[in-house]
Amino acid sequence: MAFWRYLAALIVVLVALVGGTWIVVKATTDHLLYGHATRTAQLWANFLADNVADLNEIAAGEAPSSASLAFFGTARTAGLVFRYTIFNRYGFSMLVADRDKVTPVDLSEFDAKAADAVKHDTAVVDAMAGSRPGEPAYFAQAYVPVLVGGKPIAVVAAYVDQTGERESYFQAFLVAAASLCVLTALSFSVPAIAWYRRTREKQQADRRIRFLAHHDSLTGLANRARLMERLETALAESASTGALVAVHMIDIDHFKQVNDSLGHDVGDALLGVIGKRLRMTTRIEDMVARFGGDEFVVVQTGLVSATQAEEFAKRTIAGLKAPMHIKGQELTMTCTVGIAMGPADGKSAARLIKSADLALYAAKAAGRNCARFFTSEMDVALQERMALEKLIRDAATHNDFVLHYQPVFEIVGRRLVGFEALLRLPTADGTLIPPATIIPIAEEIRLIDKIGAWVLREACRTAKSWPSDLTVAVNLSSSQFESGSVEPAVAEALNESGLDPHRLELEITEGLLLNHTHATLETLRRLKDKGVSIVMDDFGTGYSSLSYLWKFPFDKIKIDRSFMESFAQSGHNVETVVKTIIALGREMNMRVTVEGVETAEQVDFLYDANADQVQGYFFGKPVSAARVEAAMLDDRRSTSPETPLPEPVTKPSSN
Repeated sequence: MAFWRYLAALIVVLVALVGGTWIVVKATTDHLLYGHATRTAQLWANFLADNVADLNEIAAGEAPSSASLAFFGTARTAGLVFRYTIFNRYGFSMLVADRDKVTPVDLSEFDAKAADAVKHDTAVVDAMAGSRPGEPAYFAQAYVPVLVGGKPIAVVAAYVDQTGERESYFQAFLVAAASLCVLTALSFSVPAIAWYRRTREKQQADRRIRFLAHHDSLTGLANRARLMERLETALAESASTGALVAVHMIDIDHFKQVNDSLGHDVGDALLGVIGKRLRMTTRIEDMVARFGGDEFVVVQTGLVSATQAEEFAKRTIAGLKAPMHIKGQELTMTCTVGIAMGPADGKSAARLIKSADLALYAAKAAGRNCARFFTSEMDVALQERMALEKLIRDAATHNDFVLHYQPVFEIVGRRLVGFEALLRLPTADGTLIPPATIIPIAEEIRLIDKIGAWVLREACRTAKSWPSDLTVAVNLSSSQFESGSVEPAVAEALNESGLDPHRLELEITEGLLLNHTHATLETLRRLKDKGVSIVMDDFGTGYSSLSYLWKFPFDKIKIDRSFMESFAQSGHNVETVVKTIIALGREMNMRVTVEGVETAEQVDFLYDANADQVQGYFFGKPVSAARVEAAMLDDRRSTSPETPLPEPVTKPSSN
């Protein structure tokens, strides 16, 4: 039965092959003959145009000159063109020439194909078999427009004898087709080959399915399922041998920025290169797996101490720092590693993975680009973190955040010039969580855009009720620039509140400029063009502050509070640096605000140093919006620069 199926299949294949070959031969021959006729007719038309000086007049209905008649008489017996007709550009015949005679037409006849050749500025070709006496067995009639100065003056219809070419083409193609059919029939191997290939493909597909069941399709590394199986086996072996098992949870720092800025194809290629580098750093008995997204896991077995795991983590961090060339881009990446040791940190695969994940979180909190071992305290920290995340999510949903406002004064005359809006999150017991705790978590759980937009709206709405000479400053997160939400949020806040843009100050840190120089500066320029003031906050804490002062015309720079905190200990050194920054700001037409002013001694120094503005507990703590009115009233009651300043705060505290 199988034989007859194969035989039937072979017959079908042969019939299809013969029929298809015949169709291909005919189509190819017709195409070649069409091209041959077109070229021949075009050459003939050009030949006439070059040698018949009064072709334009002939096409207009005038009798040909004696020179043209002599040329026609000579040319009618030349080449493959056995007959031709000259039409005017409207498709009416004017002269007919064949191998017997040349005859001007007394009564013109309209030919639609000649008119189409002029209309479409292309050759029109008809092929046919000869049926009348004197006609070739096979010929083509080609209508070719004659152009002079780029304009058609006539149409030449050339009758091209293609009998020889057609027979030649057919013979060549038929021989090739017959040879192909004979070879196919003799081989009798089509069914066998098809069956073999199908079997091979099925086997390859089965192998691929088995591979994908245990491996990641992008990197070729083990997947999560295979990792858990291998880890359970390693822990079982560890229980009998006493050897240690190390699980390294590896996260690629800021990988999302690669996808967002360069595209997912570059991100995928980057993950593949990272996977190869991890395989190169491990031993044969170790396992490298892609855990998901940009997270990888390395399982080390047979260790005798945690030092071996620590050394491997250091090698991994150093190895991934080397530049990678991906699709024409040079990328330098860092990674963060969380390490858990089995069986101490977990007797099951799931528990050991969780411990490594907690260690990874601790490493991220420590600043990334480092490694941390799991400790039992991390479980408690995780619970606290989850509770805080829930509190932030609920507050973002129900707008439960509050803003406190810390006053900013001009040091000369102690005149109130504005307030800085500071985010607070109330808890059930009445305590307030500061922004230093809120913002990093809000960035990680991707709520910073929503929270930042609320802060802008609330600060602008509140400031609208203040006297028109007071400003409000709002801090911006780098994540808001990454998502592109800053400009729409600022525009919405100003439109809703009606606040004059010149009364809004946007504070950014120099760390933002370090990572997003070009795009950030362009955004800041557009905001500045709208009238908003741009302030560099925390100036002098590191990076490359000075390089940005000439790249962007900031309206104000704020000297970080750390300088005033070190004032008593460092003395002259701090004074020198602060004076230099103040002088630099004045030279560049930028106001300078000094943060963290806590003592009268600091005030005296800043007065002598010609500082512009001051901010700190010495002049006022951050207060709620309701208490801002009282602060403004107290300031308005101060009518003299000699009005005594408030007593120093005895216990400085963070804003």
